[in-house]
Amino acid sequence: MITHIVCFKFKDPASSQIVREKLMALKGKIPELRHLEVGVDVIRSQRSYDLALIARFDNLDDLNTYQVHPDHQEVVKYIGTVVESSVAVDYEC
Repeated sequence: MITHIVCFKFKDPASSQIVREKLMALKGKIPELRHLEVGVDVIRSQRSYDLALIARFDNLDDLNTYQVHPDHQEVVKYIGTVVESSVAVDYEC
């Protein structure tokens, strides 16, 4: 299993809820996506990111399929207009 984690910091933290809804709408649209969690930060400390995504896939091929899926790419395009920075980690478990 592959776990894919991405944290986003937005130009305007109010974008968090919109991005969360767009990401959660991917559930059921991409068969390779086995698990999806998207959470908005509640602490809002100086070191906090605004939103975190945790997704799980059976293998790397499925993660790669998700990355290029048209529905995911549509969300990526929107995020590109509102994101200030992001960090990611992908690991096998």
